[in-house]
Amino acid sequence: MASTDGCDRALTMGRGGGGVDRGVESSGAGSAAGVLDVVVIGAGQAGLASAHALRRSGLDHVVLDAEDGPGGAWRHRWPTLRMATVHGVHDLQGTPFDPPPPDVPAREALPAYFADFERRNGVEVLRPVRVSAVRDRGGLLVVATDRGEWTTRALINATGTWTHPFWPRYPGQELFRGRQLHSARYAGPEEFAGRHVVVVGGGTSAVQQLLEIAEHATTTWVTRREPVFRAEPFTPEAGRAAVALVEERVREGLPPRSVVSVTGLVLNDAVRAAVDSGVLRREPAFERITEDGVVWPDGRFQRADAILWATGYRAALDHLAPLRLRGPGGGVRLDGTEVVADPRVHLVGYGPSASTVGATRAGRAAVRRIKDLLAEPVPA
Repeated sequence: MASTDGCDRALTMGRGGGGVDRGVESSGAGSAAGVLDVVVIGAGQAGLASAHALRRSGLDHVVLDAEDGPGGAWRHRWPTLRMATVHGVHDLQGTPFDPPPPDVPAREALPAYFADFERRNGVEVLRPVRVSAVRDRGGLLVVATDRGEWTTRALINATGTWTHPFWPRYPGQELFRGRQLHSARYAGPEEFAGRHVVVVGGGTSAVQQLLEIAEHATTTWVTRREPVFRAEPFTPEAGRAAVALVEERVREGLPPRSVVSVTGLVLNDAVRAAVDSGVLRREPAFERITEDGVVWPDGRFQRADAILWATGYRAALDHLAPLRLRGPGGGVRLDGTEVVADPRVHLVGYGPSASTVGATRAGRAAVRRIKDLLAEPVPA
């Protein structure tokens, strides 16, 4: 484990500075003196936006992050993802993002930006701290971690999706003798040179990774739905419409859909050329997997050396399971960022706020709602 010096130092900070002014010990969760107003879990864009708003709120809080350094999920993006192909990154509060040259790897540029934001704004993040569970104890929330427990009156969960890659199941999948990997573990196209790769998924990562691989190998692109390409600019009006569609689902307690399912795929020059050349010719979902390929319902067979599952992610919420927040629809029903089943808990970076612009706004909104909640008188 990394050095604990940064974590221990943050525990002694003053009010509103990412720590507390009441001598909270990392293992002392039971005493009233150790009760925080808010614990933030996660320090990606959603967590940092929430932390910035908390510093201005006067609420005692701490920010916990499982990573070894700043950057959130951007620390793990594949090394050949360059800033030229990264969608727009919305500024965090008070810290403009000055885009680096287009050939700079995203896994370097964005963590550097997050680190700069933390320094400029005095946002203290305790890391690495890995949360295992959040439980209710006597009306307070207890956050259990590998560094002890924190007790809090409210919680902002900003854990994103990166740690929960989704793997669909197909008959015969365990028989395949080639390589299977999720796009989260994609390290670049060179390892596939001279092979045939089946890329499964209709999102942006699937398209970007397939275009890279196609320069070194032959490919087959498989999606469940016919892909929709968006040639027109993505206007603010279109963005609001897309967010509204996702927000409707989480209000109903349904799992949020992927972003691309409501926005479509960007039809830039590289994508247009790949469509015209046949590289991005989509095949429907196959029926089963064999030892050396995939088979469609009509009997067609495609030999494959590797299957790349670019099938997205699910919200990383397992640590919240003891609170029983999920509804019959399988998702967590929200009112804004507030969990309807437990107003002490806010999900930021979930559903409609799972974008760079949405996360920043949602962080501010969550802190306003929590401040109002904690200001209410406690019933006798």
